[in-house]
Amino acid sequence: MKKLINIFLCLTLISVIGCDNFVEIEPDGSNADNYFNSEEEYQDALIGAYDVLQGTFWNTLTGLVASDDYAAGGDPFNYDQPTLQNVNLMIHTPDDENQLRDIWGLMYAGINRANYVLENKDKTDFAGKDGIIAEAYFLRAYFTFELVKFFGNVPLKTEELGGVLRISDARILAGDEFAMERVDDIPSAYELIAEDLKDAIPNLPAKQTLPYKATKGAAQALLGKLYLYHATYDNSKFAAAATELNKVIADGQYSLTTGDDFVSMFEIGGENGTEAVFEIQYSSVMAASWSNINGSNGNYFPKFNGPRSPYDDPVFDAGWGFCLPKVALYELFDAADARRDLTFYDLRNDQDRYSQGREDSGLFNKKYMPRVDPKRSGSDPLNYDNNIRAIRYADVLLMAAEAEAQSGGTNAEDYLNQVRARAYGDNSKDYQASEGALLEAIYTERRKELAGEGHRFFDLVRTKKAAATIDGFTENKNEIFPIPLIELKLVLAEERWGQNPGY
Repeated sequence: MKKLINIFLCLTLISVIGCDNFVEIEPDGSNADNYFNSEEEYQDALIGAYDVLQGTFWNTLTGLVASDDYAAGGDPFNYDQPTLQNVNLMIHTPDDENQLRDIWGLMYAGINRANYVLENKDKTDFAGKDGIIAEAYFLRAYFTFELVKFFGNVPLKTEELGGVLRISDARILAGDEFAMERVDDIPSAYELIAEDLKDAIPNLPAKQTLPYKATKGAAQALLGKLYLYHATYDNSKFAAAATELNKVIADGQYSLTTGDDFVSMFEIGGENGTEAVFEIQYSSVMAASWSNINGSNGNYFPKFNGPRSPYDDPVFDAGWGFCLPKVALYELFDAADARRDLTFYDLRNDQDRYSQGREDSGLFNKKYMPRVDPKRSGSDPLNYDNNIRAIRYADVLLMAAEAEAQSGGTNAEDYLNQVRARAYGDNSKDYQASEGALLEAIYTERRKELAGEGHRFFDLVRTKKAAATIDGFTENKNEIFPIPLIELKLVLAEERWGQNPGY
């Protein structure tokens, strides 16, 4: 069940000057300087931080088209989403804004909203406050991790606490950006994020009463994932990743969906199931607006994935023909693999049913297709219900398999085989040494299991396979994206922060 939440946290101080008199008007709503006086106010501020997660569909979309398995697509005659199309060709520059600037701005907004809670963590005491603070640390870690994935050693407000460098529990206020510096390097950024997650984990519950809230398992899974990324620079982090991910598996809170639940896993009815470690919630209860795309409670991503209009279908809406799976990816799946029908919407024999776009393959990203829903408020394409499956249990198993294989653990084959058995319905496809290296089998399984979910590009980068796999990828450049030039100019940081290497 969806929960629609709109929270506006702002300070309104209005002084109207007329002749020689000052008229003071009481603020309408909460005053930010006199907030955090009750549990409800802490919860409301926390919801404001969760709300920014809905903007991360831009991250999923951009990561998807950056990979080798998906074409950007779009209008066949015009570059209607030039940033996405340039990213797909690996020719993007600091002048490409759109999605990249959205990611930059929204992730910092999320960090700042989490910091609003954290800078007031000691103001009012009540039972359960530790859990709220833990959620804020999780969210700050999540937003920061996304920033680092895309942009590298980003500027952060930091301080030393107890001999450990930490992200400051304080908002970035106007003017602070002129004193902020970039973190020394990407591994240092990972260390900062890890500290937040280590603070979050002890006070997060195994289960939450509301589906949007982070659990202990979600934080452990994110920490394990973080260590996998960090292992690109420090091999010892593979063992750390295995430790955290094994905790999630051993806890027993999650399981692979099977049968009808597997078939419907990416449909509305399959949301927040047993496989959902962390899922970003969306709602279509209210119609969205083009004037405030990122303020919608609905998901804009599905419209990118549908066949271009005119297209009439009782199940799927027409879309804009982006995120087109390549035939080579389809052919990686055999007919007995149930994931093939879950991953691809195949119109190769019905290409007269829709308007073919740029780089049309006849295949569409079924996991996030726009579905016909008569209950959806209004016809605007900005407010689909589709949740983003940010961390699935299958992802946890495969990350754990990789970490175990890299650190000498004994569970890698078992974890890999669990994912394969779900896909094939039995153990007929258990890993055999004759297939080749176990690690390569795990990488291939990630490619198939998580296809269409935005992970592939970053997997190729962190395993140092991107240059040999993605057409146009330039080593020591395209591992991260350029900081939008306008953002550097706005804070007078073209020289002080500098652009990312190669751009």
